[in-house]
Amino acid sequence: MTRRANYFDRPRLPVRCFWSMPRQGNLQVSTLKPSSPMSKPGIGSQLFGMDASSQEYKSIAVHFECERNFLLAGKFFLYAKQYAKAVRHLLRVPYSDSSPALDLAIEAVGEAKDKKLTHMVIAYLMGETDGIAKDPRYLFRLYMALQQYREAARTAVIIAREEQNNGNYRNAHDLLFSMVQELRQCGIKVPAEMLDNLSLLHSYILAKLHIKTGNHLIAARLLIRIAQNISKFPSHIVPILTSTVIECHKVNLKHTGFTYASMLLHPEHRDKIDQRYRRKFEGIVRRPEKPSSEEMELLNAASECPFCSTSVPDYELSCGSCRASLPYCTLTGKHVVKNDLTLCPNCDFPMSYSNLITFLENQPDFVCPMCSAPLFRDEVRCLADAVEVLLSWNAGSADPEDDTRTSTNMTGVNSKQDNNVDKAPASVTKDQVLH
Repeated sequence: MTRRANYFDRPRLPVRCFWSMPRQGNLQVSTLKPSSPMSKPGIGSQLFGMDASSQEYKSIAVHFECERNFLLAGKFFLYAKQYAKAVRHLLRVPYSDSSPALDLAIEAVGEAKDKKLTHMVIAYLMGETDGIAKDPRYLFRLYMALQQYREAARTAVIIAREEQNNGNYRNAHDLLFSMVQELRQCGIKVPAEMLDNLSLLHSYILAKLHIKTGNHLIAARLLIRIAQNISKFPSHIVPILTSTVIECHKVNLKHTGFTYASMLLHPEHRDKIDQRYRRKFEGIVRRPEKPSSEEMELLNAASECPFCSTSVPDYELSCGSCRASLPYCTLTGKHVVKNDLTLCPNCDFPMSYSNLITFLENQPDFVCPMCSAPLFRDEVRCLADAVEVLLSWNAGSADPEDDTRTSTNMTGVNSKQDNNVDKAPASVTKDQVLH
Protein backbone atom coordinates (compact mmCIF):
# COMPACT_ATOMS: atom_id res chain seq x y z
CA MET A 1 0.00 0.00 0.00
CA THR A 2 1.36 3.42 -0.98
CA ARG A 3 1.76 5.85 1.83
CA ARG A 4 2.70 9.50 1.82
CA ALA A 5 6.26 10.24 2.88
CA ASN A 6 5.25 12.27 5.89
CA TYR A 7 3.65 9.20 7.45
CA PHE A 8 7.07 7.98 8.56
CA ASP A 9 7.91 11.36 10.10
CA ARG A 10 5.51 10.72 12.97
CA PRO A 11 5.26 7.99 15.61
CA ARG A 12 3.02 5.09 14.72
CA LEU A 13 -0.29 4.79 16.55
CA PRO A 14 -1.01 1.74 18.65
CA VAL A 15 -2.32 -1.04 16.45
CA ARG A 16 -5.57 -1.27 18.35
CA CYS A 17 -6.23 2.42 17.76
CA PHE A 18 -5.67 2.63 14.04
CA TRP A 19 -4.85 -0.35 11.87
CA SER A 20 -7.39 -2.56 13.60
CA MET A 21 -10.17 -0.10 12.80
CA PRO A 22 -12.83 -1.66 10.57
CA ARG A 23 -13.16 -0.87 6.88
CA GLN A 24 -16.93 -0.69 6.61
CA GLY A 25 -19.36 0.70 4.08
CA ASN A 26 -18.20 3.68 2.05
CA LEU A 27 -16.22 5.25 4.92
CA GLN A 28 -12.67 3.94 4.49
CA VAL A 29 -10.87 4.32 7.78
CA SER A 30 -7.55 3.73 6.07
CA THR A 31 -7.85 7.13 4.39
CA LEU A 32 -7.07 8.70 7.76
CA LYS A 33 -3.50 9.73 8.52
CA PRO A 34 -2.11 9.83 12.04
CA SER A 35 -1.14 13.47 11.61
CA SER A 36 -2.76 16.22 13.59
CA PRO A 37 -6.31 16.83 12.30
CA MET A 38 -6.03 20.42 13.44
CA SER A 39 -3.18 20.94 10.96
CA LYS A 40 -4.92 18.77 8.37
CA PRO A 41 -8.44 20.12 8.08
CA GLY A 42 -9.11 17.87 5.10
CA ILE A 43 -9.39 14.85 7.36
CA GLY A 44 -12.43 16.24 9.12
CA SER A 45 -13.98 17.61 5.94
CA GLN A 46 -13.70 14.21 4.19
CA LEU A 47 -16.14 12.84 6.74
CA PHE A 48 -18.83 15.51 6.58
CA GLY A 49 -21.92 14.60 4.67
CA MET A 50 -20.92 10.93 4.23
CA ASP A 51 -23.55 8.28 4.68
CA ALA A 52 -21.75 6.51 7.49
CA SER A 53 -23.14 4.28 10.19
CA SER A 54 -22.92 4.95 13.90
CA GLN A 55 -20.32 2.20 14.19
CA GLU A 56 -18.17 3.86 11.55
CA TYR A 57 -18.39 7.20 13.32
CA LYS A 58 -17.52 5.48 16.59
CA SER A 59 -14.41 4.00 14.97
CA ILE A 60 -13.32 7.44 13.83
CA ALA A 61 -14.01 8.81 17.32
CA VAL A 62 -11.86 6.08 18.90
CA HIS A 63 -9.05 6.97 16.52
CA PHE A 64 -9.08 10.61 17.58
CA GLU A 65 -9.52 9.58 21.21
CA CYS A 66 -6.23 7.69 20.96
CA GLU A 67 -4.61 10.77 19.46
CA ARG A 68 -5.99 12.74 22.42
CA ASN A 69 -7.74 15.07 20.02
CA PHE A 70 -10.71 15.71 22.26
CA LEU A 71 -12.47 18.04 19.83
CA LEU A 72 -12.69 15.59 16.95
CA ALA A 73 -13.20 12.62 19.26
CA GLY A 74 -16.17 14.41 20.81
CA LYS A 75 -17.48 15.45 17.41
CA PHE A 76 -17.53 11.89 16.06
CA PHE A 77 -18.90 10.41 19.27
CA LEU A 78 -21.71 12.93 18.75
CA TYR A 79 -22.21 11.66 15.19
CA ALA A 80 -22.21 8.13 16.60
CA LYS A 81 -24.93 9.24 19.04
CA GLN A 82 -22.80 8.35 22.06
CA TYR A 83 -23.68 11.58 23.77
CA ALA A 84 -22.10 11.02 27.18
CA LYS A 85 -18.70 10.28 25.64
CA ALA A 86 -19.11 13.20 23.26
CA VAL A 87 -19.80 15.67 26.06
CA ARG A 88 -16.97 14.38 28.26
CA HIS A 89 -14.45 14.76 25.45
CA LEU A 90 -15.71 18.14 24.28
CA LEU A 91 -15.55 19.61 27.77
CA ARG A 92 -11.87 18.63 27.93
CA VAL A 93 -11.06 20.98 25.04
CA PRO A 94 -9.37 24.14 26.40
CA TYR A 95 -11.92 26.94 26.49
CA SER A 96 -11.72 29.48 23.69
CA ASP A 97 -14.31 31.82 22.20
CA SER A 98 -13.33 30.55 18.75
CA SER A 99 -13.50 26.84 19.57
CA PRO A 100 -16.58 24.93 18.35
CA ALA A 101 -16.30 22.47 21.25
CA LEU A 102 -18.95 24.11 23.43
CA ASP A 103 -21.39 24.45 20.54
CA LEU A 104 -20.97 20.73 19.83
CA ALA A 105 -21.41 19.87 23.52
CA ILE A 106 -24.62 21.90 23.58
CA GLU A 107 -25.80 20.14 20.43
CA ALA A 108 -25.11 16.78 22.09
CA VAL A 109 -27.07 17.73 25.20
CA GLY A 110 -29.93 18.98 23.04
CA GLU A 111 -30.13 15.66 21.24
CA ALA A 112 -29.63 13.53 24.35
CA LYS A 113 -32.22 15.32 26.55
CA ASP A 114 -30.36 13.82 29.50
CA LYS A 115 -30.54 15.68 32.84
CA LYS A 116 -27.16 14.46 34.03
CA LEU A 117 -25.43 15.69 30.87
CA THR A 118 -27.36 18.96 31.04
CA HIS A 119 -26.16 19.60 34.59
CA MET A 120 -22.62 18.66 33.59
CA VAL A 121 -22.59 21.28 30.83
CA ILE A 122 -24.22 23.92 33.05
CA ALA A 123 -21.60 23.31 35.75
CA TYR A 124 -18.90 23.77 33.12
CA LEU A 125 -20.49 26.97 31.82
CA MET A 126 -20.69 28.39 35.33
CA GLY A 127 -16.98 27.71 35.84
CA GLU A 128 -17.47 25.11 38.57
CA THR A 129 -15.10 22.62 36.93
CA ASP A 130 -12.21 24.88 35.94
CA GLY A 131 -12.88 28.21 37.64
CA ILE A 132 -13.46 29.98 34.32
CA ALA A 133 -16.91 31.48 33.75
CA LYS A 134 -17.82 31.03 30.09
CA ASP A 135 -19.52 33.44 27.72
CA PRO A 136 -23.10 33.58 29.06
CA ARG A 137 -24.49 33.30 25.54
CA TYR A 138 -23.68 29.60 25.66
CA LEU A 139 -26.25 29.20 28.43
CA PHE A 140 -28.87 30.80 26.19
CA ARG A 141 -27.93 28.41 23.38
CA LEU A 142 -28.15 25.46 25.75
CA TYR A 143 -31.74 26.27 26.64
CA MET A 144 -32.51 26.82 22.97
CA ALA A 145 -31.09 23.39 22.15
CA LEU A 146 -33.23 21.88 24.91
CA GLN A 147 -36.26 23.72 23.50
CA GLN A 148 -36.77 25.39 26.87
CA TYR A 149 -37.60 28.70 25.28
CA ARG A 150 -39.02 30.44 28.35
CA GLU A 151 -35.81 29.69 30.25
CA ALA A 152 -33.76 30.83 27.25
CA ALA A 153 -35.59 34.15 27.17
CA ARG A 154 -35.30 34.62 30.93
CA THR A 155 -31.59 33.88 30.75
CA ALA A 156 -31.18 36.40 27.93
CA VAL A 157 -32.82 39.09 30.05
CA ILE A 158 -30.65 38.28 33.08
CA ILE A 159 -27.47 38.33 31.01
CA ALA A 160 -28.36 41.62 29.35
CA ARG A 161 -29.41 43.13 32.69
CA GLU A 162 -26.02 42.29 34.19
CA GLU A 163 -24.27 44.05 31.31
CA GLN A 164 -26.69 46.95 31.63
CA ASN A 165 -26.16 47.29 35.38
CA ASN A 166 -22.42 47.41 34.74
CA GLY A 167 -22.89 50.26 32.28
CA ASN A 168 -22.12 48.17 29.19
CA TYR A 169 -25.18 49.35 27.28
CA ARG A 170 -23.94 48.53 23.78
CA ASN A 171 -22.99 45.01 24.88
CA ALA A 172 -26.39 44.55 26.54
CA HIS A 173 -28.12 45.89 23.42
CA ASP A 174 -26.21 43.61 21.06
CA LEU A 175 -26.74 40.58 23.30
CA LEU A 176 -30.50 41.10 23.45
CA PHE A 177 -30.69 41.87 19.74
CA SER A 178 -28.81 38.70 18.75
CA MET A 179 -30.97 36.58 21.04
CA VAL A 180 -34.20 38.17 19.80
CA GLN A 181 -33.09 37.42 16.24
CA GLU A 182 -32.26 33.82 17.14
CA LEU A 183 -35.69 33.30 18.68
CA ARG A 184 -37.38 34.83 15.63
CA GLN A 185 -35.36 32.73 13.21
CA CYS A 186 -36.47 29.63 15.10
CA GLY A 187 -40.09 30.73 14.79
CA ILE A 188 -40.39 31.27 18.55
CA LYS A 189 -42.37 34.16 19.98
CA VAL A 190 -40.17 36.72 21.68
CA PRO A 191 -41.33 37.62 25.22
CA ALA A 192 -42.48 41.20 25.64
CA GLU A 193 -39.94 41.78 28.40
CA MET A 194 -37.08 41.07 26.01
CA LEU A 195 -38.46 43.44 23.39
CA ASP A 196 -39.16 46.15 25.96
CA ASN A 197 -35.65 45.93 27.39
CA LEU A 198 -34.23 46.05 23.88
CA SER A 199 -36.33 49.12 23.02
CA LEU A 200 -35.07 50.91 26.13
CA LEU A 201 -31.43 50.10 25.38
CA HIS A 202 -31.98 51.08 21.76
CA SER A 203 -33.39 54.41 22.92
CA TYR A 204 -30.10 55.02 24.72
CA ILE A 205 -28.12 54.20 21.55
CA LEU A 206 -30.38 56.48 19.49
CA ALA A 207 -30.18 59.36 21.96
CA LYS A 208 -26.40 59.45 21.57
CA LEU A 209 -26.78 59.32 17.79
CA HIS A 210 -29.25 62.21 17.66
CA ILE A 211 -27.23 64.37 20.06
CA LYS A 212 -24.26 63.89 17.77
CA THR A 213 -26.25 64.78 14.63
CA GLY A 214 -27.98 67.77 16.25
CA ASN A 215 -31.53 66.33 16.35
CA HIS A 216 -32.10 67.65 19.86
CA LEU A 217 -35.87 67.20 20.03
CA ILE A 218 -35.64 63.50 19.22
CA ALA A 219 -32.71 63.18 21.64
CA ALA A 220 -34.71 64.89 24.40
CA ARG A 221 -37.75 62.65 23.90
CA LEU A 222 -35.60 59.52 23.96
CA LEU A 223 -33.77 60.68 27.07
CA ILE A 224 -37.10 61.32 28.80
CA ARG A 225 -38.02 57.70 28.07
CA ILE A 226 -34.74 56.56 29.59
CA ALA A 227 -35.06 58.90 32.58
CA GLN A 228 -38.51 57.48 33.33
CA ASN A 229 -36.75 54.11 33.69
CA ILE A 230 -33.54 55.40 35.22
CA SER A 231 -33.22 52.43 37.60
CA LYS A 232 -32.34 50.34 34.55
CA PHE A 233 -29.16 52.41 34.17
CA PRO A 234 -27.74 52.42 37.71
CA SER A 235 -24.14 53.04 36.66
CA HIS A 236 -24.92 56.31 34.90
CA ILE A 237 -27.90 57.86 36.71
CA VAL A 238 -26.33 61.31 37.07
CA PRO A 239 -24.85 61.58 33.53
CA ILE A 240 -28.13 60.45 31.94
CA LEU A 241 -30.28 62.83 33.98
CA THR A 242 -27.79 65.62 33.27
CA SER A 243 -28.06 65.01 29.52
CA THR A 244 -31.85 64.88 29.83
CA VAL A 245 -32.02 68.32 31.47
CA ILE A 246 -29.61 69.83 28.93
CA GLU A 247 -31.41 68.42 25.88
CA CYS A 248 -34.84 69.39 27.24
CA HIS A 249 -33.74 73.00 27.69
CA LYS A 250 -32.33 73.11 24.17
CA VAL A 251 -35.82 72.45 22.74
CA ASN A 252 -37.86 74.46 25.29
CA LEU A 253 -39.11 71.47 27.29
CA LYS A 254 -38.28 73.52 30.37
CA HIS A 255 -40.84 72.15 32.79
CA THR A 256 -39.72 68.62 31.90
CA GLY A 257 -36.13 69.72 32.45
CA PHE A 258 -37.14 71.05 35.88
CA THR A 259 -38.50 67.58 36.78
CA TYR A 260 -35.17 65.88 36.16
CA ALA A 261 -33.07 68.72 37.56
CA SER A 262 -35.01 68.24 40.81
CA MET A 263 -34.11 64.55 40.78
CA LEU A 264 -30.45 65.41 40.28
CA LEU A 265 -30.43 67.64 43.34
CA HIS A 266 -31.53 64.82 45.64
CA PRO A 267 -28.85 64.24 48.30
CA GLU A 268 -27.72 60.92 46.79
CA HIS A 269 -26.97 62.56 43.43
CA ARG A 270 -26.13 66.18 44.23
CA ASP A 271 -22.40 65.74 44.89
CA LYS A 272 -21.94 63.73 41.69
CA ILE A 273 -23.17 66.50 39.36
CA ASP A 274 -20.53 67.98 37.07
CA GLN A 275 -19.54 71.35 38.54
CA ARG A 276 -20.13 72.97 35.14
CA TYR A 277 -23.87 72.29 35.46
CA ARG A 278 -24.60 72.18 39.18
CA ARG A 279 -25.22 75.89 39.65
CA LYS A 280 -27.36 76.03 36.52
CA PHE A 281 -29.51 73.14 37.74
CA GLU A 282 -29.92 74.80 41.13
CA GLY A 283 -31.21 77.89 39.32
CA ILE A 284 -33.68 75.80 37.31
CA VAL A 285 -35.06 74.24 40.48
CA ARG A 286 -35.28 77.58 42.34
CA ARG A 287 -37.23 79.18 39.48
CA PRO A 288 -39.46 76.46 38.04
CA GLU A 289 -41.39 77.21 34.89
CA LYS A 290 -44.92 76.10 34.21
CA PRO A 291 -45.53 73.98 31.11
CA SER A 292 -45.90 76.31 28.14
CA SER A 293 -48.32 75.72 25.29
CA GLU A 294 -45.31 75.01 23.04
CA GLU A 295 -44.02 72.38 25.44
CA MET A 296 -47.39 70.67 25.74
CA GLU A 297 -47.75 70.67 21.96
CA LEU A 298 -44.35 69.01 21.57
CA LEU A 299 -45.06 66.45 24.28
CA ASN A 300 -48.50 65.59 22.92
CA ALA A 301 -47.55 65.35 19.23
CA ALA A 302 -49.34 62.29 17.89
CA SER A 303 -49.71 60.11 14.82
CA GLU A 304 -52.03 57.31 13.78
CA CYS A 305 -51.89 53.82 15.22
CA PRO A 306 -50.83 51.63 12.27
CA PHE A 307 -53.52 49.08 13.15
CA CYS A 308 -56.68 51.02 14.08
CA SER A 309 -55.77 54.57 12.92
CA THR A 310 -56.51 56.06 16.36
CA SER A 311 -54.30 59.02 17.25
CA VAL A 312 -51.47 57.87 19.54
CA PRO A 313 -48.66 60.04 21.01
CA ASP A 314 -45.55 59.67 18.88
CA TYR A 315 -43.42 58.05 21.56
CA GLU A 316 -46.11 55.80 23.02
CA LEU A 317 -45.49 52.15 22.12
CA SER A 318 -48.95 50.78 22.79
CA CYS A 319 -52.36 51.80 21.52
CA GLY A 320 -54.97 52.59 24.16
CA SER A 321 -57.76 51.91 21.68
CA CYS A 322 -56.92 48.57 20.06
CA ARG A 323 -54.49 47.51 22.84
CA ALA A 324 -51.85 46.53 20.30
CA SER A 325 -48.13 46.84 20.93
CA LEU A 326 -46.75 49.31 18.42
CA PRO A 327 -43.43 48.52 16.72
CA TYR A 328 -40.97 51.38 17.01
CA CYS A 329 -38.84 53.03 14.37
CA THR A 330 -35.23 52.01 14.92
CA LEU A 331 -34.12 55.47 13.73
CA THR A 332 -36.28 57.74 15.88
CA GLY A 333 -37.79 55.59 18.65
CA LYS A 334 -41.30 56.72 17.66
CA HIS A 335 -44.02 54.20 16.95
CA VAL A 336 -44.22 53.45 13.24
CA VAL A 337 -47.00 54.62 10.92
CA LYS A 338 -48.35 52.48 8.11
CA ASN A 339 -47.81 54.94 5.24
CA ASP A 340 -44.12 55.56 6.01
CA LEU A 341 -42.61 52.16 6.70
CA THR A 342 -39.59 50.25 5.52
CA LEU A 343 -37.52 47.43 6.98
CA CYS A 344 -33.79 47.13 7.43
CA PRO A 345 -32.66 44.80 4.60
CA ASN A 346 -30.38 43.00 7.04
CA CYS A 347 -32.25 42.62 10.36
CA ASP A 348 -35.86 43.31 9.25
CA PHE A 349 -36.49 45.77 12.09
CA PRO A 350 -38.94 48.54 11.09
CA MET A 351 -37.90 52.08 10.22
CA SER A 352 -39.48 55.30 9.05
CA TYR A 353 -38.88 55.38 5.30
CA SER A 354 -38.72 59.18 5.07
CA ASN A 355 -36.32 59.48 8.02
CA LEU A 356 -34.07 56.79 6.61
CA ILE A 357 -33.89 58.51 3.23
CA THR A 358 -32.92 61.76 4.97
CA PHE A 359 -30.17 60.01 6.91
CA LEU A 360 -28.83 58.32 3.78
CA GLU A 361 -28.77 61.60 1.85
CA ASN A 362 -26.79 63.29 4.62
CA GLN A 363 -24.62 60.30 5.57
CA PRO A 364 -23.89 57.94 2.65
CA ASP A 365 -22.04 55.57 4.99
CA PHE A 366 -24.95 55.36 7.45
CA VAL A 367 -25.46 52.00 9.19
CA CYS A 368 -28.54 50.49 10.80
CA PRO A 369 -28.61 51.59 14.46
CA MET A 370 -30.02 48.20 15.42
CA CYS A 371 -27.75 45.70 13.64
CA SER A 372 -24.91 47.99 12.45
CA ALA A 373 -25.17 46.72 8.87
CA PRO A 374 -24.46 49.26 6.08
CA LEU A 375 -27.59 50.72 4.46
CA PHE A 376 -27.80 51.68 0.79
CA ARG A 377 -30.35 53.90 -0.92
CA ASP A 378 -31.12 51.45 -3.72
CA GLU A 379 -32.01 48.70 -1.22
CA VAL A 380 -34.66 50.76 0.58
CA ARG A 381 -38.33 50.52 -0.42
CA CYS A 382 -41.43 52.05 1.15
CA LEU A 383 -43.73 49.14 1.97
CA ALA A 384 -47.11 49.13 0.28
CA ASP A 385 -48.70 46.47 2.51
CA ALA A 386 -47.34 47.80 5.78
CA VAL A 387 -50.19 46.57 7.99
CA GLU A 388 -49.63 42.97 6.94
CA VAL A 389 -45.92 43.30 7.68
CA LEU A 390 -46.58 44.82 11.10
CA LEU A 391 -49.14 42.15 11.99
CA SER A 392 -46.56 39.54 11.08
CA TRP A 393 -44.01 41.39 13.22
CA ASN A 394 -46.33 41.43 16.23
CA ALA A 395 -47.14 37.75 15.68
CA GLY A 396 -43.51 37.04 16.54
CA SER A 397 -43.94 38.62 19.99
CA ALA A 398 -45.41 36.83 22.97
CA ASP A 399 -48.49 38.18 24.71
CA PRO A 400 -47.49 40.46 27.58
CA GLU A 401 -49.87 39.19 30.28
CA ASP A 402 -47.15 37.40 32.25
CA ASP A 403 -44.37 39.85 31.51
CA THR A 404 -43.18 42.91 33.40
CA ARG A 405 -43.29 45.59 30.74
CA THR A 406 -41.00 48.61 30.64
CA SER A 407 -42.80 51.93 30.91
CA THR A 408 -42.71 53.81 27.62
CA ASN A 409 -45.35 56.41 28.38
CA MET A 410 -44.12 59.70 26.95
CA THR A 411 -47.31 61.73 26.87
CA GLY A 412 -46.50 64.15 29.66
CA VAL A 413 -44.13 65.13 32.38
CA ASN A 414 -46.25 63.95 35.29
CA SER A 415 -45.65 60.26 34.60
CA LYS A 416 -44.59 58.23 37.57
CA GLN A 417 -40.82 58.43 37.83
CA ASP A 418 -38.63 55.43 38.50
CA ASN A 419 -36.28 56.62 41.23
CA ASN A 420 -35.18 53.39 42.86
CA VAL A 421 -32.32 51.33 41.56
CA ASP A 422 -33.42 47.74 40.88
CA LYS A 423 -31.38 45.09 42.58
CA ALA A 424 -30.72 42.86 39.60
CA PRO A 425 -28.58 39.76 40.05
CA ALA A 426 -24.88 40.56 39.92
CA SER A 427 -24.37 37.42 37.86
CA VAL A 428 -26.25 34.42 36.57
CA THR A 429 -26.14 31.82 39.31
CA LYS A 430 -26.61 28.11 38.96
CA ASP A 431 -29.83 28.27 40.98
CA GLN A 432 -31.24 30.82 38.56
CA VAL A 433 -30.57 28.70 35.50
CA LEU A 434 -31.66 25.38 36.90
CA HIS A 435 -35.13 26.41 38.10
